[in-house]
Formats: sequence, C-alpha cells, structure tokens
Amino acid sequence: MRARTSPRLGADFGKLWTAAAVSNVGDGVTMVAGPLLVASLTRDPALIAGAAFVQSLPWLLFSLVSGVWVDRADRQRLIVSVNVVRGTALGGLCLAVAAGTATIPLIYVVFFVLGLCETVADTASVARLPAIVPPERLGAANARLMATFTIGNQFVAKPLGASLFAVAAALPFGVDALTFVVAAVLVAAMRPAPKEPVRPRGDLRADIAEGVRGLWSHRLLRTLALSMGVGNVAFCGAFAAFILYARERLGLTDVGYGFLLTTFAVGGVLGTAVAGRLQTSFGAGRMLRAGLVVEVLTRLTLAITRQPWVAATILTVFGVHTMVWGVIVTTLRQRAVPDRLLGRVNGAYALFDAGGASLGLLLGGVLARAFGITTPFWLAGAAMTLVTVAAWRPLRDHGAAFSRR
Repeated sequence: MRARTSPRLGADFGKLWTAAAVSNVGDGVTMVAGPLLVASLTRDPALIAGAAFVQSLPWLLFSLVSGVWVDRADRQRLIVSVNVVRGTALGGLCLAVAAGTATIPLIYVVFFVLGLCETVADTASVARLPAIVPPERLGAANARLMATFTIGNQFVAKPLGASLFAVAAALPFGVDALTFVVAAVLVAAMRPAPKEPVRPRGDLRADIAEGVRGLWSHRLLRTLALSMGVGNVAFCGAFAAFILYARERLGLTDVGYGFLLTTFAVGGVLGTAVAGRLQTSFGAGRMLRAGLVVEVLTRLTLAITRQPWVAATILTVFGVHTMVWGVIVTTLRQRAVPDRLLGRVNGAYALFDAGGASLGLLLGGVLARAFGITTPFWLAGAAMTLVTVAAWRPLRDHGAAFSRR
C-alpha cells in the first residue's frame, strides 16, 4: 500500500500515513482496554460510560479554541507535541495499572488529557493535509487515511486490545504509549509545509467567531454539522455502555466483544475501498441521504436483536456508511474552506460532531442504568429518524451541487 501511495501523494504523505497507522493501532487498543479496565473496577454502566465521556468532553469544551490554535501555530509541531504528551500520559497509566494503584478518577484524568490532545492533533492533521497533497488528490488521501484508521484502529486493534488486557491489564496502555512516541518521530521528520497557515493574532473570541461564521454561512456544511451533532448524541448515547450490551444481551465474552467491534472495521475497509466509486456512480447527495437511513436502521436493529450475528451484520453495514460519509464530508471541508480558516472551521464542525458524542456518552450511561441497556438504542433510532426527515432536502440539493465540482 505504501509503495502505491508515495509516488502519487508524496513522501510527506507517506510519513503522515505511517504515523497514522501506528498511532491508530495504539488508539484502538486503548479503546477496547479502557472499558475493560473500568469494568474490572465497577459494574455501574454510568461510570463505565463516564470514561468515554471524559475523553470526548474536551471536544465540547475546547474544539473552538483548538481550531484557533491550529490556525495560529505551526501545525506540524503541534501534532508532534501533543503526541508526546499523549504517550507520557498513557505511560503513567500503564505504571499505575501495573502497580495496582489505578483508580477510576485517575483513569478519567488520563482519558481527559488524551481527549484534549486529540482536539489539537486531529484538527491540525485535517488542516495540514491540503498543504502536502494536491487538491485533486484530497479525496484519495482522505480515503487512504480512513482505511488506515479502520484497519489499524478497529480491525487489528480491537481483538489485540482485548487479548493484551487478558495477558496483563497494564500491557495495552504501554503499547499505546509507545505508538504515540513513534508517531511523533515520524511527523517530526516531515518537511515544513511550503504554504504556511496564516496566524491571526487578534482577539480570541473574534477569531472563534470568524471560524463559526465560516461554517454557518455554508449551507451544506451547516446541515452536515447539525445532522452529525444530533446523530452523535444518538450514536454515543446508544453505545455508551456497549460492553455491557455485548455481555448481558448478546452473551459475549470480553474477547468476543473485541471481535464484535471488528465487524465495524470490516465494513469500514469496504467503505473506504468503494467510497470514490459510490460517489461517482450515485453522487454525494444520494450517498449522504442513504447514510442517514443506515444510521436509523442500525439503532433499531441493535435495540431488537439478541443474536450476535445480526448485530455483527448491521455493524458491518454501519462501518461502510461511516467511511463513505467521512471521505465525502472531510474532502468537502478541505475544498470549500480557505486555508487560513480551515483549523477554525474544522474546530467549529467538531464542536457539533464530537461535542454531540460527549453529550451522548453522558446521557447514554444514565439512561442505560435507569431504564435498561436497550433504551438508548430505541431513543437513538427515533432521534435519527427526525434528523433524516429534516436533512433530506438540503442534502439532496446541495449534495448534488458538490458532486458536480
């Protein structure tokens, strides 16, 4: 894969791609091991969901500020710095788990630091890509990065994370710490961007407001941001205590839970492989609308079934949808937004996208504890039905216009 990408997308993309591949494996390991660690300390679904919530909370609190920072500073150095911080935080957690001193508050603090660094790293990475890849190759570059995320973060890392945790609870966190250090070295080896971002030095609130206006004035971006804001409240509300759903409703072991999550990755790999062809054949508008229908069906199917194979099938379809949607939407933002605003618009978009996820994680755990493990799935299905109806026409009209570019 690397031999194919380097000649067409450049050596710097190869380094960025490799860094993403390494760190995505580590991220996925922690994504599985984190809930398992918390579940070994408590059976409270709200506390288990809380670990994911505190990691996503920084997107709600700091995504706008992170966007300003990305537009003001050297994006490459930011990525390197936050990867070092993430590696250090996970190394500390690894030592605490190995010593038997890890507590839920400590886990929450470490995961909050990881989430805070993620707001900077992810925003900077999306904004950095147009400077190292030709505009006509952005779609292919995004698809390959997302394929790397899917294969490493979900397909490889999920069973690996569960297996490492079974060997030693501290091991997956040590592995993740190492991957961030390796990723920092690779990004540091990239050449400086030939086109440096504009670094506005005005009032922070004015800079944030300019980024929000940049998002809100673009009707298609605004519709997508609102749709995914509500969609992620619904998604993460339903999946907040997914490990308990897998154990109690589907009857899976911890390793079975890890393999169930890989079905999402299988769909993601398929999605990145066919995203370009699907958009060419059907247009962005149709694919985005079809994605909303898949969102509804996924929640309702998981609310009804008790069969692992049914859950695995619908998660595979959902994985295809998320990658197709992600390639289309990320490429649209990179093409439609000026470089000097890209960090702030990405930050504003993330406020809806990831901020909705953090709210969903908080609500989902509470609902699961109060009303049962499937209640969040039923509510998520109803919410996404309303989103689909409201967004159908804007996505049809403006998605078609994007497809013609």
